[in-house]
Amino acid sequence: MTTLPPPARAFASDNAAGAHPAVMEALHEANEGHALAYGDDRWTAENSARMRELFGPHATTLLVWNGTGANVVGLASLLGPAQAVICTNWAHINVDETGAPERILGAKLIDLDCPDGKLVPEQIEDQAHALGDMHHAQPGVVSLTQSTEIGTIYSADEIAALCETAHRHGMSVHLDGARLANAVAASGRSVDALRAMTVDAGVDVLSFGATKNGLMYGEAVVCLTARAAMVAPFVRKQTTQLPSKMRFVAAQLNALLRDDLWIDLAGRANEMAMRLYERTVDIPGVVHDTAPVVNSVFPHLPADAIRPLQEWCFFWDWHVASHQVRWMTAWDTTEDDVDQFAAGVRHHLLG
Repeated sequence: MTTLPPPARAFASDNAAGAHPAVMEALHEANEGHALAYGDDRWTAENSARMRELFGPHATTLLVWNGTGANVVGLASLLGPAQAVICTNWAHINVDETGAPERILGAKLIDLDCPDGKLVPEQIEDQAHALGDMHHAQPGVVSLTQSTEIGTIYSADEIAALCETAHRHGMSVHLDGARLANAVAASGRSVDALRAMTVDAGVDVLSFGATKNGLMYGEAVVCLTARAAMVAPFVRKQTTQLPSKMRFVAAQLNALLRDDLWIDLAGRANEMAMRLYERTVDIPGVVHDTAPVVNSVFPHLPADAIRPLQEWCFFWDWHVASHQVRWMTAWDTTEDDVDQFAAGVRHHLLG
């Protein structure tokens, strides 16, 4: 094992990062005095207004506890009886939520093979053959992840094409935006980029991720259609995702939205991922399939090097058979963290 000291911040996940100082300050301020529960407070009202500034005047925002809950609430607001959800084989709802959507919603997931983590319209067309057949779960919702679980992003045109195909067949579109900020940062760092890949593209409901981008806890479900907005408040309560002291979720998110801090933090994480790629791409034994687009790097390492490196500075395996691992940067990753980690990898592999 390398004798170099590990970096102060590891590369296991952006979930491992702490809360941003502005978020902590907002929590402290919101803790003064009493406020009515379940969202009848000034912080939640401010949040609703801020989210309408981002997504347009017809957007309805519901704050929830966590990402899995956000996905469940979002999907529940769209699904009808006997309907199924089309998603990729990589989708978080399919792989990493312990079957929560299927158990809680009682809906089948139709997970399709997508080597790059992205659905294409032809796959939606192919599933539409089941519509009207009482012996088949009815494809009712298409669920996308932006940015994807394998670090790719959909262009606004790609999402628009998927939405057009889905809507033409009477399906709705859900977008899992756990790392939506990273996709926005990689696509122009602007509210216009956000709008282009969500509202303008035709997305019906999305989750607006924040825990991976500087919050202590909490996510938002954003309903962009009147039907979803009518149903979502009830399914939020029914699926145990209604925070009573909602002001604390709202205050955190408001801090992140001020002056586009949410985009800046995600952009910083993306930049550190590119730096990590650049610092390791020439190390013999480290094989990168491609440069990162957002804040995740997926190198292949020599099999016998993985465990010792994980013991030195932890990161997760990704594809065990091909000795592929995942290195993730976060909003608080520093250049020193990246350089120290890359030096440790180099030292270990080259001796």
